Amino acid sequence: MRNGGDLVVETLEALGARTVFGIPGQHALGLFDAMGRGNLHFVSSRVENNSAFAADGYSRATGEVGVLFLSTGPGALTSLAGLQEAYATGVPMVVIASQIPLEGLGARRKGMLHQLDDQKASAANVTKSQRLIQHASGIPSAIQDAWTDAISSPQGPVWVEIPQNVLLEPIMVPPVEDALAQAADNPPRVELVREAVKWLRDARRPAIIAGGGTRRGRAEKALLHLAEQLRAPVICTPGGNGAFPWEHPLSLQSWIEDRHMTDLLEDADVLVVIGSSLGEVTSNYFTFEPRGRIIQIDAEPRVLESNRPGLGIRADAGQALDALNDALDAALAAQDGRPAPDWHGSSAEQTVADALRKVRERLASQDLGKELAFMADIRAAVPDDMQTFWDMTISAYWAWSCWDSRQGQFHSAQGAGGLGFGFPAAIGGAVGLATMGRPSRVLAVSGDGSAMYSISELATAKQHNVPVTWLIVDDGGYGILREYMVGAFGKATATELARPDFVALAEAFGVPARRVAPEDVREALEESFAADGPNVVVVETLLKMFAPTHLE
Repeated sequence: MRNGGDLVVETLEALGARTVFGIPGQHALGLFDAMGRGNLHFVSSRVENNSAFAADGYSRATGEVGVLFLSTGPGALTSLAGLQEAYATGVPMVVIASQIPLEGLGARRKGMLHQLDDQKASAANVTKSQRLIQHASGIPSAIQDAWTDAISSPQGPVWVEIPQNVLLEPIMVPPVEDALAQAADNPPRVELVREAVKWLRDARRPAIIAGGGTRRGRAEKALLHLAEQLRAPVICTPGGNGAFPWEHPLSLQSWIEDRHMTDLLEDADVLVVIGSSLGEVTSNYFTFEPRGRIIQIDAEPRVLESNRPGLGIRADAGQALDALNDALDAALAAQDGRPAPDWHGSSAEQTVADALRKVRERLASQDLGKELAFMADIRAAVPDDMQTFWDMTISAYWAWSCWDSRQGQFHSAQGAGGLGFGFPAAIGGAVGLATMGRPSRVLAVSGDGSAMYSISELATAKQHNVPVTWLIVDDGGYGILREYMVGAFGKATATELARPDFVALAEAFGVPARRVAPEDVREALEESFAADGPNVVVVETLLKMFAPTHLE
């Protein structure tokens, strides 16, 4: 006899889902029993938060919706930090959470295992929408609507809650044959595009900040066209890394935290901000004081003008840039071009080259040879098309600025900034690529502190033979916090960590591992990339961050 769980599985399959992440639980057993009658591939993590990171990584790597199954109460709550990252970064996910039976909802029957007064309210801060399904016949439409929410810009995770009895009770609803979810249209308003064109057609020093929304809106080609049409320097935020060609003559790369770049952007007479809130990192920790006008494009209306006044255009980045390019091309053709950029007597290309030279000179003055060589060796080892997943660690902070993602994609936890993202997200990414018929090894990078958040997922990687290489940079503590505290207070407190022998621990899971010196990381990674299944490379070294201004 079919039940509500079958409707969930059938609907997800009809919507195009192929893989589900999660952990079984008492109230969710109907879901997992139904999966045995369907075609979904299930990947069982060891901690629900890591399941959320894995579904996130799956979505980022594939461009598809990540799907997560959660049990009631503790299981659901444990996932929330992972969902916060997906929500902050705009990753489309559908979360199916179980719930106690209907008769226990609203605290009418206390003392039930896993019971919360209002479980979906707990997810309200980290998901776009929340739904409680009370009848099996409502399952297909509710999941279809949730899927539409997830893929409509601004994209993000959505929460669907189904009580245990609704999942288990026999149903008369026929099998789901089709389900259609189309992203809602999110174009820019015509008058706003027209006003933006007025600003840009006469701008002498236009510049562009490309945030994560540029990538989510698949606006890379449109961004390139706009930049070349305007001859505008482009800098990518950590989330936007890869949205613009790294070696392009107009590319300021991603040195968003260096004061030379901040100075250049402040000098722009018109600054186009795409898919970024101009938040903490992008504003160089709120030191950014632009003197020109700002055009801000974002699908999330709450972001517009949240940190700086400007011409706010609420729209999907891809749709907005297409409309802006069309209107600007027509306007420039009508007026026979636009004034040549004038960065105080220099061309835009020369201004970009000068800014990058100044950054290199600043780095050279700060005794960072070990750090620069270490990051260069990782970049040299990683194939051009390999996707990489970075935890919140000093290596990732470096990568935010210096990593040329080339044909691969760069993924980090810069949205919410929680620890433990890198390895489980990489597992999800590798699983997703294999599911799509594009099997490819991926790289995860963590510090020793963040590695302990997801160490149990070595069992997941081994069980599913996931082709992921995990680079653990072991500096004996929370390295970036140590550096922050020493810089602020002269000493660090509570940052030092007792940690395991990561090589022996990985081998206990049946995962090959090695420990190498920093200067041998390139060779170790290249050999690990050529192996089958998961493996671990541990490097014990103390890295430091660059200073964004001259050291006194």
